Amino acid sequence: MSTNFKLNTGAEIPAIGFGTWQDASEQEDAVAEAIKAGYRHIDTARVYGTEKAVGKGVKKSGIARKDIFITTKLWNNKHHPDDVAPALQQSLDDLETDYVDLFLIHWPVAWKRGEELFPMKDEKPILENIDIVDTYKAMEQLLKTGKAKAIGVSNFDKSEMERLIKNTSIVPAAHQLECHPWLQQRDFTEWHRKNGIHIIHYSPFGNQNALYSGKGEPTKLLEEPVLTEIGKPYNKTPAQVTLAWGVSQGHSVLPKSKTPLRIRANLGGDFKLSPEDMKKIEKINKKLRFNDSSGEFGRDFFNDLEGKS
Repeated sequence: MSTNFKLNTGAEIPAIGFGTWQDASEQEDAVAEAIKAGYRHIDTARVYGTEKAVGKGVKKSGIARKDIFITTKLWNNKHHPDDVAPALQQSLDDLETDYVDLFLIHWPVAWKRGEELFPMKDEKPILENIDIVDTYKAMEQLLKTGKAKAIGVSNFDKSEMERLIKNTSIVPAAHQLECHPWLQQRDFTEWHRKNGIHIIHYSPFGNQNALYSGKGEPTKLLEEPVLTEIGKPYNKTPAQVTLAWGVSQGHSVLPKSKTPLRIRANLGGDFKLSPEDMKKIEKINKKLRFNDSSGEFGRDFFNDLEGKS
């Protein structure tokens, strides 16, 4: 039986979701495969270019739309309040659905209005002076239409979250952020718990590219010996332990894979670790952030968070 968590709207969100970033051409089959394997939570975004594939994959799976939790995200070129509702409609058309279960502001930065996903000048994004509070207020209006069942954010730092809550009327249902045993952000996630905001981990396995070549230093999070050791008594892999670390905190996690075997294996991360094992994982926090678009997106992010060098 898969674990679900309650959002502050009363709706339920499955603990393990299926991430669809990259490889748009392969996502239709991957999504159908994931749903058949037991996933009921699919995560996409306008900028991923996978919404059409997700829509087709959901249909191909044969599982009713009402039984699947779908998240998509508003891209940086659609932050103007007048653009928010049409942007959601574009996503809904591509997803071939009347509503999404969760609609997120993808990044707290506004780019030039228009259809261009990456409006650039001299290799820099063209910024618009649009307040994320105003963007979010336009998102609030979507709830009245039923086209978004819940709204939230992604990649915000603490000061941005505090300002958002202070100046808007609906507390975000969820915050999607980078979180894994090497970037644990315990203070920040605790703040969300106190405010009733559900946490969703993207990049739950860290970055799978080789990063370190130091002596005795694991090159990848999933090569971390502590995770291997913890997994043994549960008969679980380091990947499954990493997902369980998120689930044990009451968070949702978004593993991504194209291979049917791994897609199914990741569902095996839906279990609870003992408090002792959680304590062991606490000790391996490196405050190591892999996904930081500061600079290339035209501003600095995560200024008051772990993993900011």
